[in-house]
Amino acid sequence: MLKNYLERLLNIFGKSYTPDPNISDKLILSFLFRRGFMMLRGLFRLRKKIFLGKRVNFLNKANLEIGKGCTIDKYSTIDCYASKKVKLGNLVKIGAFSTISTTSHLSKKGIGLIIGNNSAIGEYSYFGCSGGVSIGNDVIMGQYISFHSENHNFSNSKKLIREQGVVSQGIKLGNNIWVGSKVTFLDGCVLDDNIIVAAGAVVRGQFPPNVIIGGVPAKVIKHLND
Repeated sequence: MLKNYLERLLNIFGKSYTPDPNISDKLILSFLFRRGFMMLRGLFRLRKKIFLGKRVNFLNKANLEIGKGCTIDKYSTIDCYASKKVKLGNLVKIGAFSTISTTSHLSKKGIGLIIGNNSAIGEYSYFGCSGGVSIGNDVIMGQYISFHSENHNFSNSKKLIREQGVVSQGIKLGNNIWVGSKVTFLDGCVLDDNIIVAAGAVVRGQFPPNVIIGGVPAKVIKHLND
């Protein structure tokens, strides 16, 4: 009975998977209670039907646009002090202990973040969105992912690096991408659709669709159509 109830709830929130029949009723009850409290917290703090973990910190939340059924898990920080909106599409998940940072320094106002529908990132992840980060639909990411959409200038050897300013090209990820844990995305990288990024990769530059990439720096390992 509980499994049938859980399936109905999953359908309501747009989830297409079927729970494993071997999962115990005790685990299902624990899941439902936790998600129920998160929903109540989301309704209370943001007046929206989202799942909000405990001790989530919002900065300038008036600049946050968030879709239905999103999850922002516990102890995350969402900084929305940016020139553009921080936009989370429907059914987006931000893992616990994650940080969205938009303006990293008062000398330069940050651009912001866009995450498309049904995209999720794991725990302990970092979004450095000063130069703008855009993530498409159906992008799934592991834990300890980091985005750095800004880079320091260093061409003048007679001047301190910290005094030479920064450049920001932004970061863009397409749709249907799987990112392994501990991947780092550097400023200026662009990923097309249907890409797998191997765990531990450091990604810079542009990559075509339908490939597996990995390494430091990341390179094309295999074409998915092969």
